[in-house]
Amino acid sequence: MDEKTITEQPTMASPAEKPVPASPEIVATEHRKAYGTAKTEDLRDSGNWRYILPAFVILLCLAILAVPLLILVPLFVNSLDVSAHTHGLTWLWITMIVLEVGIAAIIIYGLLKIFLTQAGNYQR
Repeated sequence: MDEKTITEQPTMASPAEKPVPASPEIVATEHRKAYGTAKTEDLRDSGNWRYILPAFVILLCLAILAVPLLILVPLFVNSLDVSAHTHGLTWLWITMIVLEVGIAAIIIYGLLKIFLTQAGNYQR
């Protein structure tokens, strides 16, 4: 038997047939156009939150200050009456009012600093 060895010779590939090296970037040949999606189309707002949020924070700050004072001031005024049973507790109501105003001032300062001093958020 006659055996013939067939040797394969490398063929020259044309530039269009060159193998593409593996790379993380894929070149797109088709024309792409960006379309808006539901996530990005309706993000515009009226800007009312720029007025509503500071107004709400200011109202809460006033409530933090006013509610305890509405309770403590009548107790203090009642303690000034000589015939009242709480005449000796005038010092207590003054101390409570000072403490309440001091604690409320710290809380109000923090809330105003957080919500109202971000100047970039309140400009149009």
